[in-house]
Amino acid sequence: MTIAVMQPYFFPYLGYYQLITAVDEFVIYDNIEFSKKGWINRNRILVNGRASYITLPLKKDSDYLDVKERCLAEIWRSERNKMLNKIRVAYKRSPNFNAVYPVVETAILFEETNLFRFILNSLNVVAAYLEIKTPLIISSSIEIDHSLKGEAKVLSICDARGANIYLNSIGGIDLYNKNTFKSRGIDLHFLKSHDIRYEQFNNDFVSSLSIVDVLMFNPKEKIQEFLKSSYEFI
Repeated sequence: MTIAVMQPYFFPYLGYYQLITAVDEFVIYDNIEFSKKGWINRNRILVNGRASYITLPLKKDSDYLDVKERCLAEIWRSERNKMLNKIRVAYKRSPNFNAVYPVVETAILFEETNLFRFILNSLNVVAAYLEIKTPLIISSSIEIDHSLKGEAKVLSICDARGANIYLNSIGGIDLYNKNTFKSRGIDLHFLKSHDIRYEQFNNDFVSSLSIVDVLMFNPKEKIQEFLKSSYEFI
């Protein structure tokens, strides 16, 4: 059994979906402290050849609340139409706009104000479009000591789910120790994405954008190839 554990991200980059596809279960933290500087409620799309942010506005609240305790701001009902319009204008000439825009629209118009549930739905909507079958498990539903932090919490989740392989994105290579995992009977590996490039309106390629950009410029079959083979384990 191979699992991964990640924070929830809003329309994350392709590597996030590669990680989901590569494991048997994908655990998503809902009971982890919200980080302003991360990618939980924002991402980037291509606008006039440059990266431009799309951001979920959040209700003002304590900086120490978990993700599952944060809510979208009241202005989201109007802001979501502005976000959709920004995406529509940016990608209306993309080759897969007609197939992909309804998917994006479904995710953004989802009637939910809880940040975690909103993002979880958007992850499921995109996964369904890409025909990804990996179950997404909410971290707080797993019976462990949830006061644990970092590596200790990940190890506890692995034990609870019966995992013998833990897979993390390459960005976490300095966070975890292979020997520590090995002592618990778990093999630790990191997924490193290959340098994936595709045409973006004949502009210079802008990397690491939201999955929205990948969807707009690539047919589903091509993305499914990216998900299955365009990476290596370290």
